[in-house]
Amino acid sequence: MRPLLAQLRLELALTLRNGESLLLTMGIPVAVLVFFSLVDVLPIEGDAVDFLAPGTLALAVLATAFTNLAIATGFDRSYGVLKRLGATPLGRPRLVAAKAVAVLAVIAVQAVVLVAAALALGWSPEVEPVPLVAALVLAVAAFSGAALAVAGRLPALVTLAVANAVFVGLLLLSGMVFPLDELPSGLRAGARALPSTALAEALRGALSTGADVPDRVWPVLAVWAVAAPALAVGLFRWDPGD
Repeated sequence: MRPLLAQLRLELALTLRNGESLLLTMGIPVAVLVFFSLVDVLPIEGDAVDFLAPGTLALAVLATAFTNLAIATGFDRSYGVLKRLGATPLGRPRLVAAKAVAVLAVIAVQAVVLVAAALALGWSPEVEPVPLVAALVLAVAAFSGAALAVAGRLPALVTLAVANAVFVGLLLLSGMVFPLDELPSGLRAGARALPSTALAEALRGALSTGADVPDRVWPVLAVWAVAAPALAVGLFRWDPGD
């Protein structure tokens, strides 16, 4: 247990010391929430914060469980850190567990900050805890699996480019900030097959007064939650030379 806790503390400390990581995981979601809630530029009916609060929470989960995890793991692998740590008493299973717990801890902090900011902006959520937790668990599994699949196979700089490109693309296409109805019909249908879109819709249904979680989100989240980790298991290489 001690090696696991020590590695967890290290993972969290590295995240807190990394300015780029904090900007990605905390700064961007909060900035998006505050700016678009106060500046009336989005084609949203009603209070913008009611639409944006669940969407930016989904964005924060994406930033931490996919983009930040992929970049950090990619550079650790490239520098040989993963290979060396895997050979220590920590071991590979506890190394993976430490990264997973660190992701969940960061997401918990993000949720507190975003909810506090949204409440200050006038958000009045009506929480359905079961679909909320289920959607978050499935999405974290899907995003983390995809992150490790990318980081465990591609060079670090390529991982950096891919992770950031995916983050920006999903930000624009997943209905987190911009309503899906504004997308062309063909693109909208494809976007609904993405785990990021499913998460945004699930959170909006679980946190919005008078709204329900669409049934279509559960098969999407479930498939990605199984397929992405399975892909990571098949593709991940601990040694950068493999």
